[in-house]
Amino acid sequence: MMGVPFKKHSVVRIGLIGLGNRGKGMLDGWLAVPGTEVAAVCDVRADRATWAADRAVAKGRRRPAEFGGSRDSYLQMLEQADLDLVYIATPWEFHYRQGRAAMLAGAHVGIELPVATELAELWSLVDVSEKTRRHCFLMENCSYGRNELAMLRMAHDGVFGDITNGHGGYLHDLRELLFSDTYYTDSWRRKWHTRSTASFYAMHGLAPIAAAMDINRGDRFTTLRATATAAKGLADYRKRHMPAGHPSWRETYVNGDLVTCLIDTDKGRVIRAEHDVSSPRPYSRINSIAGSRGIMEDYPTRVYLEPDHGGHAWADFAPYLKKYDHWLWQKVGDDAEANGGHGGMDYILQWRIIQQMRAGLVPDIDVYDSVTWCAPVPLSVRSLEAGGDPVTVPDFTRGDWSRLRIGLDSRESEMPALV
Repeated sequence: MMGVPFKKHSVVRIGLIGLGNRGKGMLDGWLAVPGTEVAAVCDVRADRATWAADRAVAKGRRRPAEFGGSRDSYLQMLEQADLDLVYIATPWEFHYRQGRAAMLAGAHVGIELPVATELAELWSLVDVSEKTRRHCFLMENCSYGRNELAMLRMAHDGVFGDITNGHGGYLHDLRELLFSDTYYTDSWRRKWHTRSTASFYAMHGLAPIAAAMDINRGDRFTTLRATATAAKGLADYRKRHMPAGHPSWRETYVNGDLVTCLIDTDKGRVIRAEHDVSSPRPYSRINSIAGSRGIMEDYPTRVYLEPDHGGHAWADFAPYLKKYDHWLWQKVGDDAEANGGHGGMDYILQWRIIQQMRAGLVPDIDVYDSVTWCAPVPLSVRSLEAGGDPVTVPDFTRGDWSRLRIGLDSRESEMPALV
Protein backbone atom coordinates (compact mmCIF):
# COMPACT_ATOMS: atom_id res chain seq x y z
CA MET A 1 0.00 0.00 0.00
CA MET A 2 2.99 2.33 -0.29
CA GLY A 3 2.36 5.14 -2.74
CA VAL A 4 -1.20 3.99 -3.45
CA PRO A 5 -3.48 6.99 -4.04
CA PHE A 6 -7.06 7.18 -2.91
CA LYS A 7 -9.71 6.81 -5.56
CA LYS A 8 -11.15 10.30 -6.12
CA HIS A 9 -14.35 11.05 -4.23
CA SER A 10 -16.57 14.04 -5.01
CA VAL A 11 -18.02 13.71 -1.50
CA VAL A 12 -16.56 11.54 1.26
CA ARG A 13 -19.21 9.57 3.14
CA ILE A 14 -18.05 9.07 6.72
CA GLY A 15 -19.16 6.66 9.42
CA LEU A 16 -18.24 7.32 13.04
CA ILE A 17 -17.78 4.50 15.56
CA GLY A 18 -17.47 5.68 19.14
CA LEU A 19 -19.06 8.90 20.36
CA GLY A 20 -17.54 9.42 23.76
CA ASN A 21 -15.46 12.49 24.50
CA ARG A 22 -13.07 12.04 21.57
CA GLY A 23 -15.67 11.03 19.02
CA LYS A 24 -17.94 13.91 19.97
CA GLY A 25 -15.01 16.30 19.89
CA MET A 26 -14.16 15.35 16.31
CA LEU A 27 -17.73 15.44 14.98
CA ASP A 28 -17.86 19.17 14.30
CA GLY A 29 -14.62 18.98 12.35
CA TRP A 30 -15.95 16.23 10.09
CA LEU A 31 -19.08 18.33 9.53
CA ALA A 32 -17.05 21.45 8.73
CA VAL A 33 -14.56 20.07 6.18
CA PRO A 34 -15.75 20.81 2.62
CA GLY A 35 -16.99 17.79 0.68
CA THR A 36 -18.01 15.53 3.56
CA GLU A 37 -21.20 13.77 4.55
CA VAL A 38 -21.41 12.19 7.99
CA ALA A 39 -23.58 9.36 6.73
CA ALA A 40 -23.73 7.12 9.81
CA VAL A 41 -23.00 7.34 13.53
CA CYS A 42 -22.63 4.47 15.97
CA ASP A 43 -22.06 3.97 19.67
CA VAL A 44 -22.73 1.16 22.10
CA ARG A 45 -24.93 3.71 23.89
CA ALA A 46 -27.67 4.52 21.41
CA ASP A 47 -28.41 7.91 22.96
CA ARG A 48 -24.95 9.11 21.91
CA ALA A 49 -25.67 8.23 18.29
CA THR A 50 -28.91 10.19 18.55
CA TRP A 51 -27.01 13.14 20.01
CA ALA A 52 -24.55 13.06 17.12
CA ALA A 53 -27.33 12.86 14.54
CA ASP A 54 -29.10 15.79 16.20
CA ARG A 55 -25.84 17.73 16.14
CA ALA A 56 -25.41 17.15 12.41
CA VAL A 57 -28.93 18.43 11.74
CA ALA A 58 -28.31 21.47 13.95
CA LYS A 59 -25.27 22.22 11.79
CA GLY A 60 -27.45 22.20 8.68
CA ARG A 61 -26.39 18.76 7.46
CA ARG A 62 -28.40 15.70 6.45
CA ARG A 63 -29.31 13.46 9.37
CA PRO A 64 -26.96 10.47 9.61
CA ALA A 65 -28.24 6.95 10.03
CA GLU A 66 -28.09 5.90 13.68
CA PHE A 67 -26.72 2.61 15.00
CA GLY A 68 -26.25 1.61 18.62
CA GLY A 69 -27.34 -0.39 21.60
CA SER A 70 -24.78 -3.21 21.56
CA ARG A 71 -21.07 -3.83 21.06
CA ASP A 72 -21.82 -5.31 17.65
CA SER A 73 -23.87 -2.38 16.35
CA TYR A 74 -20.88 -1.23 14.30
CA LEU A 75 -21.16 -4.43 12.22
CA GLN A 76 -24.72 -3.49 11.37
CA MET A 77 -23.53 -0.02 10.36
CA LEU A 78 -20.77 -1.43 8.15
CA GLU A 79 -23.22 -3.79 6.47
CA GLN A 80 -26.03 -1.27 5.88
CA ALA A 81 -24.34 2.10 5.32
CA ASP A 82 -22.50 3.03 2.12
CA LEU A 83 -19.26 4.47 3.50
CA ASP A 84 -15.97 5.68 2.07
CA LEU A 85 -14.24 6.37 5.39
CA VAL A 86 -14.77 4.97 8.87
CA TYR A 87 -13.45 6.88 11.87
CA ILE A 88 -12.94 4.89 15.08
CA ALA A 89 -12.77 6.54 18.50
CA THR A 90 -13.66 3.70 20.85
CA PRO A 91 -11.64 2.27 23.78
CA TRP A 92 -8.31 0.77 22.76
CA GLU A 93 -9.40 -2.85 23.09
CA PHE A 94 -11.88 -2.45 20.21
CA HIS A 95 -9.65 -0.63 17.71
CA TYR A 96 -8.24 -3.65 15.94
CA ARG A 97 -11.43 -5.62 15.37
CA GLN A 98 -13.38 -2.55 14.28
CA GLY A 99 -10.61 -1.29 11.98
CA ARG A 100 -10.23 -4.70 10.38
CA ALA A 101 -13.98 -5.01 9.88
CA ALA A 102 -14.17 -1.57 8.28
CA MET A 103 -11.58 -2.47 5.64
CA LEU A 104 -13.24 -5.81 4.94
CA ALA A 105 -16.50 -3.90 4.44
CA GLY A 106 -14.80 -1.81 1.74
CA ALA A 107 -14.02 1.42 3.58
CA HIS A 108 -10.79 3.20 4.35
CA VAL A 109 -10.31 3.58 8.10
CA GLY A 110 -8.79 6.13 10.45
CA ILE A 111 -8.22 4.84 13.97
CA GLU A 112 -7.44 6.77 17.11
CA LEU A 113 -4.32 5.84 19.07
CA PRO A 114 -3.23 3.04 19.13
CA VAL A 115 -4.46 1.19 16.03
CA ALA A 116 -3.90 -2.09 17.92
CA THR A 117 -2.15 -3.30 21.06
CA GLU A 118 -0.73 -6.71 20.03
CA LEU A 119 1.93 -7.53 17.43
CA ALA A 120 -0.27 -10.10 15.73
CA GLU A 121 -3.01 -7.49 15.41
CA LEU A 122 -0.61 -4.95 13.91
CA TRP A 123 0.53 -7.48 11.31
CA SER A 124 -3.10 -8.37 10.59
CA LEU A 125 -3.97 -4.74 9.85
CA VAL A 126 -1.11 -4.61 7.34
CA ASP A 127 -2.25 -7.83 5.72
CA VAL A 128 -5.90 -6.78 5.50
CA SER A 129 -4.99 -3.36 4.13
CA GLU A 130 -2.89 -4.96 1.41
CA LYS A 131 -5.57 -7.56 0.64
CA THR A 132 -8.51 -5.14 0.48
CA ARG A 133 -6.54 -2.23 -1.05
CA ARG A 134 -7.99 0.01 1.63
CA HIS A 135 -5.91 2.44 3.62
CA CYS A 136 -5.65 2.12 7.39
CA PHE A 137 -4.07 5.07 9.17
CA LEU A 138 -3.47 6.30 12.68
CA MET A 139 -5.39 9.49 13.52
CA GLU A 140 -2.19 11.07 14.81
CA ASN A 141 -3.24 14.69 15.20
CA CYS A 142 0.06 15.70 16.81
CA SER A 143 1.86 14.88 13.57
CA TYR A 144 -0.04 17.87 12.18
CA GLY A 145 0.84 20.26 15.01
CA ARG A 146 2.27 23.54 13.77
CA ASN A 147 5.58 23.18 15.61
CA GLU A 148 5.90 19.52 14.66
CA LEU A 149 5.43 20.20 10.96
CA ALA A 150 7.88 23.11 11.05
CA MET A 151 10.39 20.87 12.83
CA LEU A 152 9.90 18.27 10.10
CA ARG A 153 10.66 20.78 7.36
CA MET A 154 13.70 22.05 9.27
CA ALA A 155 15.03 18.51 9.61
CA HIS A 156 14.56 17.84 5.91
CA ASP A 157 16.26 21.14 5.06
CA GLY A 158 19.35 20.14 7.03
CA VAL A 159 18.97 22.80 9.74
CA PHE A 160 19.94 20.31 12.46
CA GLY A 161 22.81 18.85 10.43
CA ASP A 162 23.12 15.08 10.59
CA ILE A 163 20.33 14.02 12.93
CA THR A 164 21.53 11.74 15.71
CA ASN A 165 18.71 11.53 18.24
CA GLY A 166 15.18 12.54 19.15
CA HIS A 167 13.02 12.63 22.23
CA GLY A 168 9.23 12.54 22.31
CA GLY A 169 6.38 11.17 24.33
CA TYR A 170 3.17 11.82 26.19
CA LEU A 171 3.53 13.35 29.64
CA HIS A 172 0.05 14.32 30.78
CA ASP A 173 -1.35 14.28 34.31
CA LEU A 174 -4.60 12.39 33.69
CA ARG A 175 -5.23 11.30 37.27
CA GLU A 176 -8.37 13.38 37.78
CA LEU A 177 -9.86 12.19 34.48
CA LEU A 178 -8.80 8.59 35.05
CA PHE A 179 -10.73 8.53 38.32
CA SER A 180 -13.72 10.42 36.96
CA ASP A 181 -16.90 8.34 36.88
CA THR A 182 -18.05 9.99 33.65
CA TYR A 183 -15.07 10.98 31.46
CA TYR A 184 -13.82 7.53 30.36
CA THR A 185 -16.85 5.30 29.89
CA ASP A 186 -16.74 2.43 32.40
CA SER A 187 -13.28 3.69 33.45
CA TRP A 188 -11.82 1.82 30.48
CA ARG A 189 -8.57 3.77 30.34
CA ARG A 190 -7.77 3.41 34.05
CA LYS A 191 -8.35 -0.33 33.81
CA TRP A 192 -5.52 -0.65 31.28
CA HIS A 193 -3.17 0.27 34.13
CA THR A 194 -4.22 -2.93 35.94
CA ARG A 195 -3.34 -5.22 33.01
CA SER A 196 0.33 -4.81 32.12
CA THR A 197 3.37 -2.60 32.26
CA ALA A 198 3.58 -0.93 28.87
CA SER A 199 4.15 2.30 26.98
CA PHE A 200 0.49 2.67 26.06
CA TYR A 201 0.34 6.08 24.40
CA ALA A 202 3.72 7.54 23.48
CA MET A 203 2.77 7.94 19.81
CA HIS A 204 1.87 11.63 20.14
CA GLY A 205 5.54 12.42 20.73
CA LEU A 206 7.10 9.50 18.89
CA ALA A 207 5.37 9.97 15.54
CA PRO A 208 6.68 13.50 14.76
CA ILE A 209 10.24 12.41 15.61
CA ALA A 210 9.87 9.33 13.41
CA ALA A 211 8.62 11.49 10.55
CA ALA A 212 11.56 13.89 10.88
CA MET A 213 13.92 10.90 10.75
CA ASP A 214 12.17 9.44 7.67
CA ILE A 215 11.30 6.20 9.43
CA ASN A 216 9.95 3.77 6.79
CA ARG A 217 11.19 6.29 4.21
CA GLY A 218 14.94 5.66 4.30
CA ASP A 219 15.46 4.55 7.90
CA ARG A 220 13.69 2.13 10.22
CA PHE A 221 13.33 1.14 13.85
CA THR A 222 15.50 -1.89 14.59
CA THR A 223 15.45 -2.59 18.35
CA LEU A 224 13.59 -1.35 21.40
CA ARG A 225 14.44 -1.61 25.07
CA ALA A 226 12.17 -0.40 27.84
CA THR A 227 12.39 0.65 31.46
CA ALA A 228 9.61 1.41 33.91
CA THR A 229 9.41 3.07 37.29
CA ALA A 230 7.30 1.68 40.09
CA ALA A 231 3.53 2.08 39.91
CA LYS A 232 2.91 4.69 42.60
CA GLY A 233 0.94 7.62 41.19
CA LEU A 234 -2.55 6.19 40.72
CA ALA A 235 -2.64 4.36 44.07
CA ASP A 236 -1.42 7.50 45.84
CA TYR A 237 -4.05 9.66 44.13
CA ARG A 238 -6.78 7.17 45.05
CA LYS A 239 -5.67 7.14 48.67
CA ARG A 240 -5.92 10.92 48.91
CA HIS A 241 -9.00 11.60 46.79
CA MET A 242 -11.31 8.62 46.35
CA PRO A 243 -13.95 7.71 48.96
CA ALA A 244 -14.14 4.28 50.53
CA GLY A 245 -16.34 2.03 48.44
CA HIS A 246 -15.36 3.60 45.13
CA PRO A 247 -14.92 0.87 42.46
CA SER A 248 -11.25 1.80 42.04
CA TRP A 249 -10.46 0.33 45.46
CA ARG A 250 -10.91 -3.13 43.95
CA GLU A 251 -8.10 -2.44 41.45
CA THR A 252 -4.35 -3.04 41.62
CA TYR A 253 -2.24 -0.78 39.42
CA VAL A 254 0.78 -2.38 37.81
CA ASN A 255 1.80 -0.05 34.97
CA GLY A 256 4.85 2.02 35.83
CA ASP A 257 4.30 5.73 36.23
CA LEU A 258 7.05 6.51 33.71
CA VAL A 259 7.69 3.98 30.95
CA THR A 260 10.65 4.85 28.73
CA CYS A 261 11.55 3.20 25.43
CA LEU A 262 14.93 3.58 23.76
CA ILE A 263 14.55 2.83 20.08
CA ASP A 264 17.53 2.29 17.77
CA THR A 265 17.33 2.90 14.03
CA ASP A 266 19.16 1.34 11.11
CA LYS A 267 21.15 4.56 10.59
CA GLY A 268 22.40 4.52 14.18
CA ARG A 269 20.03 7.12 15.58
CA VAL A 270 18.38 6.79 18.98
CA ILE A 271 14.87 7.87 19.98
CA ARG A 272 13.72 8.17 23.57
CA ALA A 273 9.95 7.79 23.88
CA GLU A 274 8.25 8.37 27.23
CA HIS A 275 4.79 7.77 28.64
CA ASP A 276 3.52 9.10 31.98
CA VAL A 277 -0.12 9.87 32.80
CA SER A 278 0.08 9.03 36.51
CA SER A 279 2.33 11.75 37.95
CA PRO A 280 1.76 15.39 38.91
CA ARG A 281 3.44 17.45 36.20
CA PRO A 282 2.73 20.03 33.47
CA TYR A 283 1.74 18.70 30.05
CA SER A 284 4.46 17.93 27.51
CA ARG A 285 4.97 15.93 24.33
CA ILE A 286 8.70 16.86 24.56
CA ASN A 287 9.08 17.14 20.76
CA SER A 288 12.86 17.37 20.56
CA ILE A 289 15.28 16.54 17.79
CA ALA A 290 19.04 17.01 17.67
CA GLY A 291 21.92 16.67 15.27
CA SER A 292 25.44 17.75 14.47
CA ARG A 293 24.46 21.41 14.07
CA GLY A 294 21.86 21.99 16.75
CA ILE A 295 18.73 21.07 18.60
CA MET A 296 15.06 21.99 18.98
CA GLU A 297 13.01 21.37 22.11
CA ASP A 298 9.37 22.06 22.83
CA TYR A 299 7.52 22.89 26.09
CA PRO A 300 8.70 25.63 25.98
CA THR A 301 9.65 25.90 22.31
CA ARG A 302 13.31 26.86 21.82
CA VAL A 303 16.25 26.21 19.53
CA TYR A 304 20.02 26.27 19.55
CA LEU A 305 21.51 26.13 16.06
CA GLU A 306 24.92 26.77 14.58
CA PRO A 307 26.05 29.13 13.18
CA ASP A 308 23.07 31.28 14.26
CA HIS A 309 23.46 30.89 18.02
CA GLY A 310 26.16 30.71 20.64
CA GLY A 311 26.95 31.41 24.25
CA HIS A 312 25.19 28.24 25.42
CA ALA A 313 21.87 30.11 25.51
CA TRP A 314 18.58 29.00 23.99
CA ALA A 315 17.13 31.13 21.20
CA ASP A 316 13.62 32.04 20.09
CA PHE A 317 11.87 29.59 17.76
CA ALA A 318 9.58 32.20 16.20
CA PRO A 319 11.83 33.17 13.24
CA TYR A 320 12.17 29.51 12.27
CA LEU A 321 8.45 28.90 12.54
CA LYS A 322 7.87 31.84 10.21
CA LYS A 323 10.37 30.48 7.69
CA TYR A 324 9.40 26.81 7.89
CA ASP A 325 5.67 27.04 8.58
CA HIS A 326 4.01 24.16 6.72
CA TRP A 327 1.73 24.98 3.81
CA LEU A 328 -1.21 23.29 5.53
CA TRP A 329 -1.10 25.79 8.38
CA GLN A 330 -0.66 28.70 6.00
CA LYS A 331 -3.64 27.56 3.93
CA VAL A 332 -6.03 26.16 6.55
CA GLY A 333 -4.72 27.52 9.85
CA ASP A 334 -7.48 30.11 10.38
CA ASP A 335 -10.21 27.54 9.70
CA ALA A 336 -8.41 25.04 11.92
CA GLU A 337 -8.35 27.35 14.91
CA ALA A 338 -12.06 28.08 14.41
CA ASN A 339 -13.21 24.48 13.91
CA GLY A 340 -10.74 22.13 15.54
CA GLY A 341 -9.60 21.07 18.97
CA HIS A 342 -6.07 20.91 20.35
CA GLY A 343 -5.12 24.29 18.91
CA GLY A 344 -6.43 23.42 15.45
CA MET A 345 -4.37 20.34 14.66
CA ASP A 346 -7.45 18.09 14.85
CA TYR A 347 -9.04 19.99 11.96
CA ILE A 348 -5.79 20.09 9.98
CA LEU A 349 -5.69 16.29 10.20
CA GLN A 350 -9.34 15.96 9.18
CA TRP A 351 -9.06 18.49 6.34
CA ARG A 352 -5.96 16.79 4.97
CA ILE A 353 -7.53 13.32 4.99
CA ILE A 354 -10.61 14.54 3.15
CA GLN A 355 -8.51 16.58 0.70
CA GLN A 356 -6.43 13.50 -0.10
CA MET A 357 -9.52 11.37 -0.62
CA ARG A 358 -11.28 13.94 -2.79
CA ALA A 359 -8.19 14.78 -4.87
CA GLY A 360 -7.00 11.20 -5.25
CA LEU A 361 -3.70 11.73 -3.41
CA VAL A 362 -1.43 9.33 -1.55
CA PRO A 363 -2.02 9.50 2.24
CA ASP A 364 0.64 11.22 4.35
CA ILE A 365 0.38 8.45 6.96
CA ASP A 366 -0.02 4.88 5.70
CA VAL A 367 -0.62 1.56 7.39
CA TYR A 368 3.13 0.90 7.71
CA ASP A 369 3.71 4.18 9.55
CA SER A 370 0.69 3.54 11.75
CA VAL A 371 1.65 0.07 12.95
CA THR A 372 5.32 1.01 13.35
CA TRP A 373 4.46 3.97 15.59
CA CYS A 374 2.18 1.73 17.67
CA ALA A 375 4.58 -1.23 17.90
CA PRO A 376 6.19 0.11 21.14
CA VAL A 377 2.97 -0.81 22.97
CA PRO A 378 3.48 -4.60 22.76
CA LEU A 379 7.25 -4.39 22.35
CA SER A 380 7.65 -2.50 25.63
CA VAL A 381 5.78 -5.33 27.35
CA ARG A 382 8.15 -7.90 25.85
CA SER A 383 11.26 -5.93 26.75
CA LEU A 384 10.15 -5.36 30.33
CA GLU A 385 9.26 -9.03 30.73
CA ALA A 386 12.83 -9.77 29.58
CA GLY A 387 14.31 -7.46 32.22
CA GLY A 388 14.73 -4.52 29.88
CA ASP A 389 16.66 -6.42 27.22
CA PRO A 390 16.34 -5.17 23.64
CA VAL A 391 13.72 -6.72 21.41
CA THR A 392 13.58 -6.64 17.62
CA VAL A 393 11.17 -4.24 15.96
CA PRO A 394 9.43 -6.00 13.06
CA ASP A 395 9.86 -4.61 9.57
CA PHE A 396 6.21 -4.14 8.66
CA THR A 397 7.26 -2.86 5.21
CA ARG A 398 8.82 -6.24 4.36
CA GLY A 399 12.03 -4.61 3.15
CA ASP A 400 10.60 -1.51 1.47
CA TRP A 401 11.56 0.85 4.30
CA SER A 402 14.64 2.05 2.42
CA ARG A 403 12.58 3.58 -0.40
CA LEU A 404 12.72 7.37 -0.19
CA ARG A 405 9.21 8.77 -0.52
CA ILE A 406 7.29 11.82 0.55
CA GLY A 407 5.12 11.79 3.65
CA LEU A 408 4.00 14.53 6.00
CA ASP A 409 6.42 16.95 4.33
CA SER A 410 3.99 17.17 1.43
CA ARG A 411 3.81 19.51 -1.53
CA GLU A 412 1.09 22.14 -1.54
CA SER A 413 -2.16 21.10 -3.22
CA GLU A 414 -5.74 22.31 -3.37
CA MET A 415 -9.01 21.03 -1.96
CA PRO A 416 -11.17 20.18 -5.01
CA ALA A 417 -14.05 22.54 -5.58
CA LEU A 418 -17.54 21.34 -4.71
CA VAL A 419 -19.59 20.48 -7.76
